[in-house]
Amino acid sequence: MPLIKTSIIVPAFNEERIIEKVIADLKKYLNEACEIIVVNDGSTDRTKELLERIPDIKIVNHSRNRGYGAALKSGIKKSQGEYVLIIDADGSYPTESISELISQIDSYDMVVGARIKPQSQIPALRRPTKWVLNCLANYLTGTKIPDLNSGLRIIKKDVLRRFIRFLPDGFSFTTTITLALLTNNYQVKYLPIDYYKRRGKSKIRPVRDTLNFFQLIIKAVLYFSPLKVFIPLSLIVFTIALIIVVISVLFTPQFADTTVVILFATALQTFFFGLLAEIIVHNKN
Repeated sequence: MPLIKTSIIVPAFNEERIIEKVIADLKKYLNEACEIIVVNDGSTDRTKELLERIPDIKIVNHSRNRGYGAALKSGIKKSQGEYVLIIDADGSYPTESISELISQIDSYDMVVGARIKPQSQIPALRRPTKWVLNCLANYLTGTKIPDLNSGLRIIKKDVLRRFIRFLPDGFSFTTTITLALLTNNYQVKYLPIDYYKRRGKSKIRPVRDTLNFFQLIIKAVLYFSPLKVFIPLSLIVFTIALIIVVISVLFTPQFADTTVVILFATALQTFFFGLLAEIIVHNKN
């Protein structure tokens, strides 16, 4: 039996319209060193039935819908490959790009298919939110991230295992692994890919999931690189204190000494909390 080098994990939830085509397309670009693991995440349509007809794949079934990240974790547990490649089951990612991603992974810890080609069909309503999220993530990681949460990427499994306990069960799985690797100085490569209009209904809830993404980015960087959050907060409070001092001296007869002292003390405490958190993070790693 040939040695499996790459495990391709496909999380699927109610994808009866496209799942057979996606798996057929995947098989065109694979070789004997690859395995396909499809995780049926509690589908209520015919996805499970259709998967059982497809030969030469592994199927993991969830009895209920547990989430995108939970499905990927189940697939990772069953995988035998040295590398883990993930791709969505909705037909939006180009299977023809898989070979290029696999060819690059020996030189990097993660290779991401970045949806930055001009013809990529990212919905217009998502673009402003994605831009804001990317700007925040770029600042907090100190790295330009072309695509924060692409669902097509390949990762060395030994690297993935180091962070698996931190990865959420929802859609933010890909965002979290991106932030975790970049803030810990792992080598990440981005390859431009196409992105097609998905088949079927999107599972993303725009308002709720966007708020969750913002919260996740802050939380992840607090965990991996806390000074990137604490220093700006300290500077903001310190600046407010200085402004109050200037206004009090120039325009008001009574100096707002109590308020200023509290603000300066808060700024100092925030800075030292950040230093302490940074020391804890580095000692832990």
